[in-house]
Amino acid sequence: MKVLQRYFVSQIVQSVLFVLVAFIALFTFFDLIGELQAVGRGNYRLQHAFLYILMGIPGYIYELMPIAVLIGTIYALAQFAARSEYTIMRASSMSTLMACGMLAKIALLFVVLTFVVGEGIAPITSKMAAQFKLNVQDTNVASEFRSGMWSKDVIREHGSSGAIIGSRFLNVGTMRPDGELQRIRVYEFDNDLHLLTTTSAARAQFLGNNTWRLLDVSETTLSREATDPKPVQPGSPPLITSKKLESKELVSEITPNILSVLAVDPDKMSAYNLYVYKKHLAENNQDTTRHDIAFWKKVVYPFSAFVMVALALPFAYLHFRSGGVGLKIFSGIMIGVGFVLINNLFSHLGLLNTWPAFITAITPSILFFTAALGALRWVERH
Repeated sequence: MKVLQRYFVSQIVQSVLFVLVAFIALFTFFDLIGELQAVGRGNYRLQHAFLYILMGIPGYIYELMPIAVLIGTIYALAQFAARSEYTIMRASSMSTLMACGMLAKIALLFVVLTFVVGEGIAPITSKMAAQFKLNVQDTNVASEFRSGMWSKDVIREHGSSGAIIGSRFLNVGTMRPDGELQRIRVYEFDNDLHLLTTTSAARAQFLGNNTWRLLDVSETTLSREATDPKPVQPGSPPLITSKKLESKELVSEITPNILSVLAVDPDKMSAYNLYVYKKHLAENNQDTTRHDIAFWKKVVYPFSAFVMVALALPFAYLHFRSGGVGLKIFSGIMIGVGFVLINNLFSHLGLLNTWPAFITAITPSILFFTAALGALRWVERH
């Protein structure tokens, strides 16, 4: 049985890698065509486009792995059926349960590979690619937003620790690739949502330890009486004071990583970054539904390899006379496309109907796994 397991591994892994390379070549070719219109913008040249596309390959590996596993496994098993090898294996006492066990071990390899690429490689290379392109083109993050990027934060009694004494809204006009902020506006409120201070700065530099240095600062402070609905007594001191400062330090839970997340599609983030960011949103009483769904999709997605090999196994029971290898591969492509479409559909339905995030993420896999078991039972009977 060990020899048979090694044979399954070698044939399926080779087929999956071949399909994966073919898909990556196709998608990178389309990306290259799309990047040609950006060549010449700033210092962006053709060699930069090639390097940018190269850094995006890990992201494609992560996204295309389940479909590659499905098509590659179908191809390998269809070859077994066409050469009557699978029939000989079954005649040699290999049961369907044993075949499922061998395929599950192979699927586990792809689960680990998908998880490593999706959590450890693709997020890093995607961020590097985005920063590389911005640096070469000399453009800014969030420059496409009319009002800049907005983020909510809490104000603590001792800066980064202590009781919450208010809330803060931060508006960033642009964010440089190196993390420097430009055209910053800060609005601070107390716990009763009374405006306390408004601050504007030309630039802001992150010093680490949740501390920003604001430069060229204009600060306006409202006294407690300014927020009191009672009339002001004659001769009282000014309610609003303004001052200009060369620099000011601002302690905030908002970091360059959190700000960069605002311009990123949650589906492109790692599960760890999604967890950190949705925790930040929850602490600031903001809606986390979209990020909850994206987080659980990231958790469930690598395990879709088990679903893909389960969908592929029934094709081993279809002999060559029941359909050519090409037809089986085409069927696999349609099933893979259907899985991607339904997976995305459920994400939108879950967001619109506020379904539980975990149920929304895992339902497509359960549906396709159930269909795989039904198909396997049917081919066994016939």
